[in-house]
Amino acid sequence: MIYIFNNMLKNRYKVIGVMSGTSLDGIDFIWCEISLEDEWKFKILATETRPYSIEWKSKLENLISLTDKELLLTDQDYTRLLSKEIISFISQHNISDIDLIASHGHTARHLPDEGLTYQIGNLDELADLVNQRIVCDFRVQDVELNGQGAPLVPIGDQLFFGEFGYCLNLGGFSNVSFQSNADRHAFDISPVNIVLNYCANKMGLEYDKDGQLAESGNLNKSLLEQLNNLEYYKQSWPKSLGKEWVDAVVLPLIRSYNLKVEDVLKTFVEHIAIQVKSTIDPGTTVLVTGGGAFNSFLMKRIRNGSQASFILPEKEIIEYKEALIFALLGVLKIRNEINCLSSVTGASRDHSSGRIIEPKIVIT
Repeated sequence: MIYIFNNMLKNRYKVIGVMSGTSLDGIDFIWCEISLEDEWKFKILATETRPYSIEWKSKLENLISLTDKELLLTDQDYTRLLSKEIISFISQHNISDIDLIASHGHTARHLPDEGLTYQIGNLDELADLVNQRIVCDFRVQDVELNGQGAPLVPIGDQLFFGEFGYCLNLGGFSNVSFQSNADRHAFDISPVNIVLNYCANKMGLEYDKDGQLAESGNLNKSLLEQLNNLEYYKQSWPKSLGKEWVDAVVLPLIRSYNLKVEDVLKTFVEHIAIQVKSTIDPGTTVLVTGGGAFNSFLMKRIRNGSQASFILPEKEIIEYKEALIFALLGVLKIRNEINCLSSVTGASRDHSSGRIIEPKIVIT
């Protein structure tokens, strides 16, 4: 079904994109105008990250340990939290012109090989609470079609940033997308901030600013070798990572070495850099986004010995590219156009993923 606005398919949309990632920095908001002329274009109108409270950060860190009943209750609470933050963002930026809100939610379960992916914050009541059209649950249909349900951003990389050889995101995990012949390909490379921030938290810090702690540490070659030899890195793509894998495989390996935090950080930064560089062809241009792009020591190690050009765009793109692209995914879903690529996720076909929730109209 194609959803019609004002009896005609529009070529210009005002959209709010909402994104919460595994690094738990907070909820990213972007208000943007997305238009289709000869090609898709965007204009950023406002951005903001709303940090989680200590209580909510702790809840989100421990979602994996919840029972199904506890998770449902948390989903209800998170949906209400999300609605309050969306309403506050709209009010703070005096936004009155909204065609839709595209919300990723927050991933609580991601086990695509078991046919499971679940994002909290996507309950139907969200549309009623904010009184806006919501597009959400972007991963579920892809998993139902035997895909990985991730990464979803590559369609936006292709439509918005196709001039780059690669689009590299350094968030909770690193992921990359690139064009090969007629197809877009993408996969998760390795953990990044989900591990780096975990280590920094041990020092009472939110994150390792500029990679200063990592740079001061000592490299542990044995740990580095074991990290690089993990089975995931030998698998062919499409493939994706989740917090479950980090908790079950990476963190126990790191803990077994009983190293100083600085040494773990130094070693893991080197691990990230090695995995990224092994993915990128020499002589290509790479657009780098995500919180890890601000980690100057990490970027120094990625650039070291590489013959590719790593380009950092303006700050808003670095920080909010994922939220921007989820806004685009919402627009494509409303238009019933492809927003999920089987060449990326391994699904049985390209498809228009997501769920459209209309607010109930109350007549008084």
